[in-house]
Amino acid sequence: MAGIETLFTNATLADGSLKDIGVAGGRIVAIEPAGTTPKASATVDIAGALLVPAFVEGHIHLDTSFYGDKWIPHKACTNGFDVHERVAFQAQNMAQAAPIDERARKQLELCVANGSLQMRSHVMVDGSVGLKSLETILKIREEYRDIIDIQLVAFPQNGILKSPGTPELLDEAIALGADLVGGLDPASFDRDLQGHLDVVFGVAEKHGVGVDIHLHDFGSLGAFTVEEICARTAALGMQGRVAISHAYGLGDLDPDSARRIGGKIARAGVSIMTNAPGDHVFPPVALLRGEGVTVFSGSDNIRDSWWPYGDGDMLSRAMMIGYRSGFYTDDELTAAFDVVTTAGAKALGLEGYGIALGAKADFVTLAAEHVPEAVVAVPKPRRVFKEGRLVAENGAVVR
Repeated sequence: MAGIETLFTNATLADGSLKDIGVAGGRIVAIEPAGTTPKASATVDIAGALLVPAFVEGHIHLDTSFYGDKWIPHKACTNGFDVHERVAFQAQNMAQAAPIDERARKQLELCVANGSLQMRSHVMVDGSVGLKSLETILKIREEYRDIIDIQLVAFPQNGILKSPGTPELLDEAIALGADLVGGLDPASFDRDLQGHLDVVFGVAEKHGVGVDIHLHDFGSLGAFTVEEICARTAALGMQGRVAISHAYGLGDLDPDSARRIGGKIARAGVSIMTNAPGDHVFPPVALLRGEGVTVFSGSDNIRDSWWPYGDGDMLSRAMMIGYRSGFYTDDELTAAFDVVTTAGAKALGLEGYGIALGAKADFVTLAAEHVPEAVVAVPKPRRVFKEGRLVAENGAVVR
């Protein structure tokens, strides 16, 4: 076939078929039965390994991780989980951490080496740090633009109404290059749900950008906030451009209530992010997907002030989601995989994602027979290709 620049031979796809994948201009231009495609000037033998689309790291914090830095012991909250206290601990720890750019590079390379080539990172933008963290991460994004696509969320970690100047900073952050505007527990942190959402959706509407709000609140308060965000989204015609991260309160609901609110979330086109944290309830993944909700995932914090865990591996995250959700059948394990791939791409609004004609040639090879086995085995090493170019192998970035 004319026009193929690189031919990837003997790739096992998710449906079990053995194919040759032709790539040109960074896109997939041919998918043919193995051995039937004329050789190209460059050939890469996949040798029967499972070839899957690159993982979507849908929620991470590049500016606050201590990965690759000195170990900072975790400090427990004094009386149960408390967002205000965790934010205070983070400020203390950040004061003794290595520079943001050094830590961000190490975290980025960890994620790429594990197969994530699309990412959404929240970056602190509020009265405590101004725009300094965002300015640094914007430079890092440019530095790594050839190996990973990164969306940045202007994230008011210290609240909006409680942190003087933050509404104006969020506006400036979007003008500076952030892709979305964030929020944090509007009712419990700022104690003004409507006022908080007025700022978030006001900035989003002004600049024509999306929204991704952290929501840690449990129980009825969390569920009510979800409904309010859905109502705002529908009223502004922002379906498909709003995400709620964590949404712990959805995990507190009985099945009938969860289905009812799940229907509202689906109709509003709001996506739900969960990383299936070990010490909290989390949204019921299967139930929400059954109602038509887009559920995606991310590492969230990697070795930072919130918890010492995290390996930057979204396949490992799929395993964790499946494990904590009680997923056992092949269909359920495939659903866990979808959460970190196709569903993540939908939530982030990615163009040209997947193993299909015309899609970007962003893919990962895995030593597994099929997707369910990959989810439970989390195999390594892997080869990672960005637009048909090898960018990571054997756990390290290749540049």
